[in-house]
Order: sequence, then structure tokens, then C-alpha cells
Amino acid sequence: MENRLPTSDQDFVGSLIPQRFPFVMVHEITEYSENHLVSGFEIKEDNIFVQDGVFQASGLIEHQAQSVALHTGYKYYLLGKEAPTGYIGAIKSFETEILPETGDHLVSEVTILNEIMGVTLVDIVTKLNGGIIAKSQMKTAVK
Repeated sequence: MENRLPTSDQDFVGSLIPQRFPFVMVHEITEYSENHLVSGFEIKEDNIFVQDGVFQASGLIEHQAQSVALHTGYKYYLLGKEAPTGYIGAIKSFETEILPETGDHLVSEVTILNEIMGVTLVDIVTKLNGGIIAKSQMKTAVK
């Protein structure tokens, strides 16, 4: 398969993850390697995690988890295979400095720490305007 990065083609990005509208929390992929991914997401007013113009912490966690799913999906795309469904296995830590608002553009960097037998341990850092607003470490598992 061809390398299609960077891309903000929402149909292509959407094909890499199992979630569907209105539960899609990633819109672009700008960097990919075996142990790394950078994703982006623009918060819209009609997002299910927006309350009074503020994107809630649960939405940030979902965005980060979908960024991990995007890494897996793109890896499978490059192999010419359909991506498996994944789940959050555990959230070891999650910290947020501020909650973003409608119209903000999030950039998340996923670092794969360990991957064995379908379980992936990752660090994720989410930035807004170049500043870190959230960090987490989680385990995801594929079905």
C-alpha cells in the first residue's frame, strides 16, 4: 500500500478506525512510524463530548484512545489488511491542564512503549497551540 501521509482526508482516516460518526475523535494523521504517530482533531460544536462549548475530559481520553487505534489501523493499511477492533484495556494515568473548546485543534503524539500479543502500552501527549494540555498512559487490546 502507498504511504498517504500527511492526510486530513476524513474518509480515509475514518476507514482506519472502527468508530463511526458521531463517535469519531480523530480527523488527521500527520506522522507515522512503527512506534510513533501524530494525529489531529478539530472540535466541532455538535461533538457529543462538548458541553457549553467545552470539550470534556472523557472526550480527550476518547481522542487519545482513537489516536492509538489510528496507529494500529494505519499499520494494517500498510500491510493491506483490515484493521481489527480494539479496546481500552486500562488507563494507568490521565492528567489534563485545561479543557479545550469548540474550534480548537488538538494534536496528539502517541509513543508505543511495548506491544505484545495484541496488548499495546502507550504514552500519549495532547497539545493545543503547541502547549501540552493532557497526558496519559494506557493499555489497549485488539480483538
